[in-house]
Amino acid sequence: MNNLNRFLESTLLRPTMTGHEVDQLIQDAVEEQFIGVCVPSFWVKKVKRELRDQDIQVVTVIGFPFGFEDTATKVAETNEAIRQGADELDLVWSQTAFHSGMNWPKIEIAQIAKICHAEERILKVIIETAYLDPEQLREACMICQDAGVDFVKTSTGYAPSGAKVEDIKLMRETLSSAIGIKASGGIKTLEFALELIKAGADRIGTSSAKAIMEAYRIASQA
Repeated sequence: MNNLNRFLESTLLRPTMTGHEVDQLIQDAVEEQFIGVCVPSFWVKKVKRELRDQDIQVVTVIGFPFGFEDTATKVAETNEAIRQGADELDLVWSQTAFHSGMNWPKIEIAQIAKICHAEERILKVIIETAYLDPEQLREACMICQDAGVDFVKTSTGYAPSGAKVEDIKLMRETLSSAIGIKASGGIKTLEFALELIKAGADRIGTSSAKAIMEAYRIASQA
């Protein structure tokens, strides 16, 4: 795979992250030409400014990490993130509404998808696969697809488990080929990243993107 870097979103979403770490994230992304960098909304304006001449997407999160916020709050977050320069928005869906059997997740996602697409932005929805059985996972994928998302994303990194190969396979079987899949959560090695891509992931969100690329170069020379 000659373009592994274009599958990788280098992610930094720790509560204690520093400006120095953000600078390093940006430097790594430029050196490796990752498809994107994912940061909290606080850092979006800086990252957008630093990457303005690069073909690298600025990604941020909405309703992170639990999706508890009401729709008006998520809409406000979305509008502000777009204003600050975010190219792609990773929305944590309303897990509490879904697990209560409510139709609200589809309504909420559709509202935010409309905002994103009107501004030519990409919307990914995080469904937190760790809390879904296979039937629920299929249902979650269809809710997202019907609501007009661009990608369905596995995890926030705050659940008991993250991306799993079997979940990616099921998601790919369920979703239209027009809908992308972003695998995230616990992806630390080249081998695992490649397994997920083979299973159907179009994006890999990871805090280990630089290390994965270094391992890839070593493997390519072996």
